[in-house]
Amino acid sequence: MSAVGTLVGGPLGAAVGGLIGNAFDHAVLFRPEGREGRRLTDLQLQTSSYGTQVPKIFGTMRVAGTVIWATDLKETKTRSGGGKGRPSVTSYSYSASFAVALSARAVRSVGRIWADGNLLRGAAGDFKTEVGAFRLYPGDEDQAVDPLIAAAEGIEGATAHRGIAYVLFEDLALADYGNRIPSLTFEVEADEGEVSIGDVASALSGGRIGGADLPTLSGFAAGGRSIGEAIAPLADAYGLALAAEAEGLRLRPAGAAAEAAVPASALCARANGRRVEPLERSTGAADGVPAALSVRHYDPSRDYQAGVQRAVRPGPAREEDGVELPVVLSADRARQMAGERLDARWAGRNAMTLRCGWEALAWRPGQTVTVEGVVGLWRIEEREWEAMAVRLALRRVPGAGGVVPPGASSGHPVRQEDAPHGATALMLADVPQIKEGTARTPLVVAAASGGPGWRGAALFLSGAGSEAAPIGRTAPRATMGQAVEALPPGSVTLVDESHALLVSLLAEDMMLAGADEGALAQGRNLCLVGRELIQFSDAGQTGPGSFRLTGLRRGLFGTDWAMAAHEAGEPFLLIEEDRLVEPFALAGGTAEPGASFTLMAVGIGDAAAAEAALTVSGEALVPPAPVHLTARAEAGGWVVRWVRRSRDGGRWSSGGDMPLAEERERYDLQLWDGAVLVRRAEAAEPVWIYDAGMRGADAAAGHVGSLNLEVRQVGTFAPGRAGRIMIEN
Repeated sequence: MSAVGTLVGGPLGAAVGGLIGNAFDHAVLFRPEGREGRRLTDLQLQTSSYGTQVPKIFGTMRVAGTVIWATDLKETKTRSGGGKGRPSVTSYSYSASFAVALSARAVRSVGRIWADGNLLRGAAGDFKTEVGAFRLYPGDEDQAVDPLIAAAEGIEGATAHRGIAYVLFEDLALADYGNRIPSLTFEVEADEGEVSIGDVASALSGGRIGGADLPTLSGFAAGGRSIGEAIAPLADAYGLALAAEAEGLRLRPAGAAAEAAVPASALCARANGRRVEPLERSTGAADGVPAALSVRHYDPSRDYQAGVQRAVRPGPAREEDGVELPVVLSADRARQMAGERLDARWAGRNAMTLRCGWEALAWRPGQTVTVEGVVGLWRIEEREWEAMAVRLALRRVPGAGGVVPPGASSGHPVRQEDAPHGATALMLADVPQIKEGTARTPLVVAAASGGPGWRGAALFLSGAGSEAAPIGRTAPRATMGQAVEALPPGSVTLVDESHALLVSLLAEDMMLAGADEGALAQGRNLCLVGRELIQFSDAGQTGPGSFRLTGLRRGLFGTDWAMAAHEAGEPFLLIEEDRLVEPFALAGGTAEPGASFTLMAVGIGDAAAAEAALTVSGEALVPPAPVHLTARAEAGGWVVRWVRRSRDGGRWSSGGDMPLAEERERYDLQLWDGAVLVRRAEAAEPVWIYDAGMRGADAAAGHVGSLNLEVRQVGTFAPGRAGRIMIEN
């Protein structure tokens, strides 16, 4: 302003201009009022303190924001279990509704959201945790009051937070975050594309400061006690100078070439009748320049998290310095900037004062000039009328030097996969006792899964004619799909190397792997195909989510009866105990054989509930069919023997007999001639004699030739499946 006043009105105009400039600087650029702005680290930490400054966001940034309104935690009580003498379990879940201010400048949209560093909302706008509603208020001056805030505070006491961009979460589930409001960060898009530093300065100063041909920013968070403090990080990082021009204050870039030349004739040795020194030079100590300088910035390749790049200079020095720059920069650009700033500090040790005649008023502060007889480029920092001469204070700036080579690394951030939740797939199965112990009730299990981002669903159970009741949540994502082709029957006693099971899994990211004998003995790679339980030792991937399974162990846990019932497209489920739930146990009851029910699952990505229905057969209560049936001719009759099996687990660990798992050992034998029941008997041990007298009586009744003998173990809760052998009469 002093320089402008001098041009207009001479020395008196300079005095007046100086007064105006002083008032302008204090009122606009360096105003002391207001709270201190947030440092780079502050933008990563969510706050809720009263009076915390909300930054103005330009471009695209990741910011934490400030909680400006919240409700008390909402408690939901759920009771499960408690049936058949078992204790009930009461669990509590919590949710909260709250608003977070993001920018003191209007924004266009909000992209991804992170909660405690993990994705809460993906790039597609899908939430990874349940939330009742999510609303964005972009910061318009006419935005309406949020209805939830109005309902909670009353319409008279509610504020619309006009001019503040904020988001509101309604009933965000807090179970994933220790039942507390998590620390949130937001990907805010305040502008479409990059923003010029001149436009940033103009927006922050109300049009008082501008600039043309300035670098552009992908993202910037402005804050500070004054406009000058908000713009200063950009001016320092990009080597900009503030110059008074005809159109007002302008930011000027540091040019690699001189904008003007100061000839030796412009210097004066006398001023106001006294001798003056026309040129004075000074050089700062070399060790006053840091040995290294780092630039801390936001790195887009790290999901806008903080990154640090460092430049080092040779020569004497012990200290390092750093620049906190709330700007989005690539790692290469940040390292290049660190080198430029270090070069500028090294060159800036050299200062020079010139005393010139009136013609020096043509050169303005901020210009880069050359001085006749002096090496290098110099920037005019000050211009002052002093004792009838013009004093110019200059500082050396780097010339067109070398460029820092590219290749700076951003590091390797660990990212959570941003995949949509997808629709829930639900599967119900009535299975034998696949876990340790003897079952006394049917074992009905449920598995659920979805896309790569699927994180669970709420479960609802309904019986015949009853309403659906909530019973809890699913287990983690199960590996499931379907059989591509019908699997032919195979051997129960030998490893089936003749056939392969081709499966297509629900999602391309799901994997199956082989297992050695030790792992198979521990139950690895057990799967349910249709209703047959199978283990596989080898898994070859044939395509995304497609596998060819070989080395099959068939008919496990007594499911050999299901080998002949396979068909293409039947369900496939990898049995992993921690990925299964028992819906009746969650509901506090037990399944009853013959009962029909429907299970429903509702996840975040479900437009409608996934449903699965089942009629309970009670496979865990049914003794497996006897095996190794033999018939030996003796004394005109047949001695039939067999080996019983047990429904108590299925692992033969000791080499002895399997546990009986029933109240007593008892067998039901039925002899059939085609569809005609010829004879029925009971045995208390695994042997039965079809003596000569029985044979003669049956032959006299016309039952000759091949007869089919069925042997069933009589269980405590249900008859077992039949083992069969043909005998001649």
